[in-house]
Formats: sequence, C-alpha cells, structure tokens
Amino acid sequence: MDADTLKQRLAALPSAAVQELDHARRGFSLDVSLPPAQLVAAVRILDEAGYFIETITGVDWLGENAAKIKEAQAAAAAKKAAAAKKAAEARKAAEEAGEPLPEEAAAEEPEAEAAPPEPAVDDMEAIYDFNRYDRCHRVTLRTRTPRDKPSVPSIANIYQAAHWHERETHDFFGIVFEGHGYLVPLLLPEDADYHPLRKDYSA
Repeated sequence: MDADTLKQRLAALPSAAVQELDHARRGFSLDVSLPPAQLVAAVRILDEAGYFIETITGVDWLGENAAKIKEAQAAAAAKKAAAAKKAAEARKAAEEAGEPLPEEAAAEEPEAEAAPPEPAVDDMEAIYDFNRYDRCHRVTLRTRTPRDKPSVPSIANIYQAAHWHERETHDFFGIVFEGHGYLVPLLLPEDADYHPLRKDYSA
C-alpha cells in the first residue's frame, strides 16, 4: 500500500480528518483525528500497510472549554466595541458635515447579547504514533474521549506492543483501554489510585 492509498483509506473512515504534514519539518507525514469508534479500523489499515507502533500517550485538555468560552466572550466584546466606535465616528462625521442623523437611533440600539457558549466536558486525548522506516513515513492517530469517563478501544490484539503502551498511558492519564486483558499499573505502585500526568493532579 503506497502513501497516497494509505491516506485515502484513512480519510474514508467516517468523521476522520487527515492532515498531510511536511515530514522534513514536522517529523510526521500524516496527522489523523478520528472518533474512538473508528480507531480500530484505522489501526488495522496501518497494520495492513506494514507500519509498526512507536508509542501511545495521552493529552489532558482540562481547561480547554473554559478557554474557548473566554475567547468567545472576548471576541464578542471586541466586536461590540468596534461597532460602537464605528457608530460614534459616523455621528461625528455627520455632525461636522451638518447632515441629519437618520440612523443615529438605530445605531444606538443595544445589540442583542449573544448566548454564551454551552459548558462542555473537557476531553482526554489518546495519541498513537506509527512508523515505517523503509519509507521514512510516520503517522499519528488522535482520538478524543470525555475527560470524566475516558475510554477508547484497546488495540493490543492488533499490535502486541500496544499492551505495554496502553498500561503506561492508563497509569499516567487514567484512560481506560476497553478490551485490554491486563490493565493493571505498569510503572506506578499496584495500589495507585491517581494519574500523575492529569492537569489536576497534585502530589
């Protein structure tokens, strides 16, 4: 399977987003985002194409939605201020020209406040890196799952090496790999009930 065919097959998965990257600059050739339900299908495609798995890790997106809400509020405030400034400039120009201000009343009407963004649960993200040395071609798969119940399917039955990586990722991020046959702590103490790479973890 050549690189173009691989890209097409990954892009054909439902809700998959495939971004082609400059390998020389980024160290990766494809960056693929997809829902957990499509993860196993994507991994099977990479397995069929002869890629090996380099690693699995996680990202904690705690605070992402709050940041988005804050950004949206700032943008709305900036838009409102720009509209007020424009209206004031129009009034001043009309006054200086001795022209009537027929649109003044309309311009001064307060704009309807935009509804604030809906609060949403932050995500955890599981990231899988695959490689083919003979082609100098690396592929990243990304899949997100709600942070309050992070769960993605295990791929250990496809890549045996994933068994170890999934345990490690579960240790540090608390992501549950459904179907993993031995998801017990790998590096943390056996009785660990914490995940030290979560943003809200404090020792």
